[in-house]
Amino acid sequence: MVKMTLIARVTDGLPLAEGLDDGRDLPDSDMYKQQVKSLFKNLSRGHNEASRMSVETGPYIFHYIIEGRVCYLTMCDRSYPKKLAFQYLEDLKNEFERVNGPNIETAARPYAFIKFDTFIQKTKKLYQDTRTQRNIAKLNDELYEVHQIMTRNVQEVLGVGEKLDQVSEMSSRLTSESRVYADKAKDLNRQHFDIVNQALIRKWAPVAIVLGVVFLLFWVKNKLW
Repeated sequence: MVKMTLIARVTDGLPLAEGLDDGRDLPDSDMYKQQVKSLFKNLSRGHNEASRMSVETGPYIFHYIIEGRVCYLTMCDRSYPKKLAFQYLEDLKNEFERVNGPNIETAARPYAFIKFDTFIQKTKKLYQDTRTQRNIAKLNDELYEVHQIMTRNVQEVLGVGEKLDQVSEMSSRLTSESRVYADKAKDLNRQHFDIVNQALIRKWAPVAIVLGVVFLLFWVKNKLW
């Protein structure tokens, strides 16, 4: 059974539409929605390149497809046929592109296409009962294959994104620290140069003064003679 449906823009993770009554009676629905947001965040950062994937989470499974820089995602029971889940997403994709295609890139606020919920609910009802003649025919459709679509665990998928974020953060921190070290090294070199100059002045200033006085006396003596 389809439990949850969300649509988001891949480039920045902006949510565009969702099933408004999805997850209301679902235990831990907030946790699953947070996982979806994290998945969208990972996709926006290019952490997952697969255009179609299934992601296991507890007793459920996320299925998503990416087309035209838009991610269409649904969460179903694990027992729900994978082929039906992806055909459901294909139906949503086709209609969403037809109705909202020209405006997807310019959408500036979350859930700009929330009215698409009407189509989501209507389509979800068609796919809820896997025993209808319509859905049995879809399951038997040999032209639509899903065997090669990868299935992964949600912690594995989100963990990859977190590790990449940590590597990026560490790289930025090391770059920042190296700049600070370089600046400090320059300051130390400047201070060292100043100290050396002061030491040389203290050491040779008396000698210079004596030589100056001797030269002056020698010059005066020559003038008087």
